[in-house]
Amino acid sequence: MNKIPITLNGAELLRNELHKLKSVERPAVITAIAEARAQGDITENAEYEAARERQGFIEGRIIELEAKLANAQIIDPALLEDDGRVVFGTTVELMDTGGTESVTYQIVGEDEADIKLGKISYSSPIAKALIGKFSGDVAEVRTPGGVKEVEIVDVRYL
Repeated sequence: MNKIPITLNGAELLRNELHKLKSVERPAVITAIAEARAQGDITENAEYEAARERQGFIEGRIIELEAKLANAQIIDPALLEDDGRVVFGTTVELMDTGGTESVTYQIVGEDEADIKLGKISYSSPIAKALIGKFSGDVAEVRTPGGVKEVEIVDVRYL
C-alpha cells in the first residue's frame, strides 16, 4: 500500500483518537452490552442493539486508524528544507491577483484538512496548483467558477 503523507500534528491527533477509542470507548461499550444483556431477552432489546451498533463503529474506526498510522509518512514541516518552495506541510499566504485581502492555508493530509482552520488537503485543486511554486509566483487554480489566479505572498515552514 502507498504511504500517505500526514503532518506530525495530524499523526498525533490520530494516535490520540485511537488511544481514546481503545482505552475509553471500547470498555464503555462492552459494559453497556453486558448491562443490556443482563436485562434478559436481547431479541427485542433496543439498548442492546444500539450498544452492538456502537461497538461495530468503534471496532471499525480502530481498524481504520491503525491502518492509516501504519501507512503514514509523517512529515514535520519545521524540519523541511527552507528554500521557499511550496511543499506538503508548508503554510502559504495567498493574495487574489485582483484583491486586497490575503488568506493563509497549511497544506496537510486528507484526514487533517479543515478549511475553517485554514488547513487544505494536498489533493485539493488549490494545493495542487501551489505545490512546487515559490514565494512571488502566480498560480492558476481551477475552481467550479472558472480559473482563478492567486499570488503566493509568503511560504512558511512551521
